[in-house]
Amino acid sequence: MVDLTRDQAGRVHARLLDLVPGRSKKAYTDWLLNRGVDFRARIEVAALDPFGGYKSAIDAELADATAVLDAFHVVKLGTQVVDEVRRRVQQDTTGHRGRKGDPLFGIQTILRAGAENLTDRQLARLETAILADPAHEEVYVAWRCVQDLRAAYRAKDTTKGRRRAEKILDAFHTCPIPEVARLGRTLRRWRQAFLAYFDTDRANNGGAEAVNGIIELHRRLARGYRNRDNYRLRVLLVAGGLIT
Repeated sequence: MVDLTRDQAGRVHARLLDLVPGRSKKAYTDWLLNRGVDFRARIEVAALDPFGGYKSAIDAELADATAVLDAFHVVKLGTQVVDEVRRRVQQDTTGHRGRKGDPLFGIQTILRAGAENLTDRQLARLETAILADPAHEEVYVAWRCVQDLRAAYRAKDTTKGRRRAEKILDAFHTCPIPEVARLGRTLRRWRQAFLAYFDTDRANNGGAEAVNGIIELHRRLARGYRNRDNYRLRVLLVAGGLIT
C-alpha cells in the first residue's frame, strides 16, 4: 500500500504505508478497515491495476474515492494484444513459431515500442515486414490501435486525451480482430476508472512501481528474508520515508 499524495507543486512523493500478504479483495478490504474511518475518509483518489478484487474493495470501503486505472498497466495490456496477434498470424502463415528470418519475428521489438520513438530505419523495417504478406495487415492494425491508446495518454491536453479515450471505448470492442475486441471489452468494463485518469490530473501508479523497485533492491541486498515481520519492518524503514 503506497501513499501517492502530491505536494503543492504537483509532484508525487511516494511513501510505503504497509506491506500486506496476498493479492485479493479480502486482503485489501481488511487493511482498509483496520486503518479506521478517518483514514478512509481522507482518501480521494485510488490508482490501481486492472484487478477486480482491488476495485471491489475500493467500491466497498472507499465509496467517495475515485478509482483510476493505471495508465502503464493499460498500455501493457495493449502491448500484449499486439504480441498475441503477431504470434497468431505468425502461426497461421508459417505453421510454426517465430524464427530468425521470419518477417514478423524480426519486428517483435519494434511492435512493442511507441511510434514516436521509432527511427526512420525502424519504420522502414516495420513497413517491409507488414507488406511481406497480406495477412500481416492484422498485426499492423492491432499495432495502430495500441498507438491510438498511447496517444490518448500522451495528449498534452487531458480534455483531448479523454475524447480520444472515449472514441477508443466506442470502437475497439467492434474490431474484427478478436484480441483487439477483447481489449475493447475490458476497457468498457473499466470505463469509469479508465476515463478517471483524465479527470484526476493523470493519477497513476508510477510511485507505487518506484517503491516496488526499492523493495526488490533491498530484498536482493539482504539475500532474502526468512522472517516476514523483519522483512516488513525493513521495507517500511527504507520505503516508508523513515530512512533518507
